[in-house]
Amino acid sequence: MTRIPIAPLALGLAGLIPFLWGAATVLSADLQAWGADLLGARFVGPYVQLFYGSVILSFMSGVLWGFATRAEGAQAATGYALSVIPALWAFFMTGGGPTSAGMNLIFGFAGLLLLDAAFFGWGLTPPWWLRLRVLLTAVVIACLAVGVIW
Repeated sequence: MTRIPIAPLALGLAGLIPFLWGAATVLSADLQAWGADLLGARFVGPYVQLFYGSVILSFMSGVLWGFATRAEGAQAATGYALSVIPALWAFFMTGGGPTSAGMNLIFGFAGLLLLDAAFFGWGLTPPWWLRLRVLLTAVVIACLAVGVIW
């Protein structure tokens, strides 16, 4: 596998901050209280994870759409159709309270990784793409699990 370039790696890791912050504020009542006082209740605990997770799934739909532009014919049509699934998943599956929304985001990110693998297998992504996506997805799912379990 090809080494992940510094810019995508750094930006990808920075994109984990809201998930990590959310998990930390679930695990620490003092940190949650401090964060809620400073930032507001929406930016701590599972709530920051759920909102940001929905945004990221939607963003990733756009990324996959961009990869689909590299394909032609039936493969392009399939790529475009598959690329909208993460955004639709976030839209339809993140209601119903923090536990069910968190579980649905976990499933959404796991499904997104399968889509990443498909686009990678079709040769539509950079050669380092799947390596980056596995790393980021593992951290995201672990952080979301903290919000669901605790």
